[in-house]
Amino acid sequence: MNRTAIVYDPYNLRHTHEGHPENFRRLKQTMELLAEEGMLDILVTVPSTPAPLEAILAVHTPQYVERLQALARSGGGQLDPDTYVNPDSYEAALRAVGGLLNLIDAVLWRQADNGFALVRPPGHHALIHQGMGFCLFANAAIAARWAQRHHGIDRVLIVDFDVHHGNGTQDIFFKDPSVLFFSTHQYPYYPGTGAATELGADKAYGATVNVPFPPHVGDKGYLEAFQRILAPVARRFRPQLIILSAGFDAHWLDPLASMGLSISGYAALTQELMALADELCGGRLICVLEGGYHLQVLAHSVLTTFRVLRGESTRPSDPFGPSPANERSVHNLFGQLKMLHNIRDGAYYSLPSRWLDWGDDFGI
Repeated sequence: MNRTAIVYDPYNLRHTHEGHPENFRRLKQTMELLAEEGMLDILVTVPSTPAPLEAILAVHTPQYVERLQALARSGGGQLDPDTYVNPDSYEAALRAVGGLLNLIDAVLWRQADNGFALVRPPGHHALIHQGMGFCLFANAAIAARWAQRHHGIDRVLIVDFDVHHGNGTQDIFFKDPSVLFFSTHQYPYYPGTGAATELGADKAYGATVNVPFPPHVGDKGYLEAFQRILAPVARRFRPQLIILSAGFDAHWLDPLASMGLSISGYAALTQELMALADELCGGRLICVLEGGYHLQVLAHSVLTTFRVLRGESTRPSDPFGPSPANERSVHNLFGQLKMLHNIRDGAYYSLPSRWLDWGDDFGI
């Protein structure tokens, strides 16, 4: 059985806004279910602390950090129509990042085999200079850079199965070949980015892999994307660490999207990632919470993810079952993606030299 870690900070509950879908109840109900099922008793607990400012500034501009802090100190407000800040939001965002960094440390120091950071506010929409889409700091991106600068990791794979495209993560690493970004998402949909032809730039051309799904794809299509697209590009890239931006809003019951995943489908995706992590990077897989706005679906999805991370043989905690809708075929999309990324079935290629020759371009 794997030693699976959790990081959680009750302070994150203080970042909340009544009537907003991204509110404190997301974590509260999830933690309650984990406690009821006895999961919290068998996990490795990692402490939460505020992230050091140097970690934030490795990704975000000082001007944005100062503006966010000032907005919180003044009582709060809106970064954009979707993204609120209250007096506790800046500290909550620091602790969300800090807990994730502590989890990175624990896994890379082999104090745990893998883990899940149950943190909020989420992060994958946050840009270098601006929060958006419910996100304040780019949690996963900051964690990737931390692993590189503090643990000597050269190559990080970030996988994002949130229903919304992780535009912030993509933008941060769009010209950086040391991070491979793979995203499945509903398209076209908020935030409007994530086309298949967004491939990265300069030396990082090909290190951005977008799978822009139409609505109602479902479990089979997602699993095929991981097996037919993610697996070969991951083997080509040879990551030393995998970070999963784990948003559970592609579930068929989620109120903010129109996809068809089930909790069992999410479990299968996590198992695929674990197999890749075991094969490529010593099992080093770290999950960080992103979206998911049906509270019971979110709680059971997180519980199931912990069971999969631990290597339990129990069935997924899936009281809702599969989507009642028919799944949409996306074979043409996979054909396009295989051409764009030079993927041939049954054949894997060595890492392109342009992905290795990045030297000190990014201050790592």
